[in-house]
Amino acid sequence: MPAEDVDEVDRAILYALQEDARNLSSSDIAERTGTSGSTVRKRIQRLEEAGVIKGYSAEVDYERSGYPIRMLLFCTASIHERGDLIPDVLALDGVVSVQELITGEQNLLVTAVGTSDSDITPIAESLLEMGITVADEVLVKSHVTTPFGRFEEE
Repeated sequence: MPAEDVDEVDRAILYALQEDARNLSSSDIAERTGTSGSTVRKRIQRLEEAGVIKGYSAEVDYERSGYPIRMLLFCTASIHERGDLIPDVLALDGVVSVQELITGEQNLLVTAVGTSDSDITPIAESLLEMGITVADEVLVKSHVTTPFGRFEEE
């Protein structure tokens, strides 16, 4: 789906889903967008099929769930291999996300959680075994997100 095919109604639906996908019904979103519930359901299905909506997930508070350590690992991998390494990195116990970076020397950002620093060390060792260098480790105090504002309805 080309970006120009995502219109204001689609953006309002995306904003609503980012805000609270679990509790907002199609009817609730329809009220916000001035459309019908069936229109919202059809639009959501079209956005899912086009890969604009990639999935739905819970926002987990790792600290409250017993994993108080959240570490960002800034890594360097071979430019030609970094994309292919992402599934293997995500498979490591404790890794919750990987971002492929385009600028700078570090080109992978790995987020890992654990109960203590000693949970992160095996992850760093596994990355090294994969040929990925950990250039820097940053301990995260808090992580807060918000829906992308440009999706918000006018």
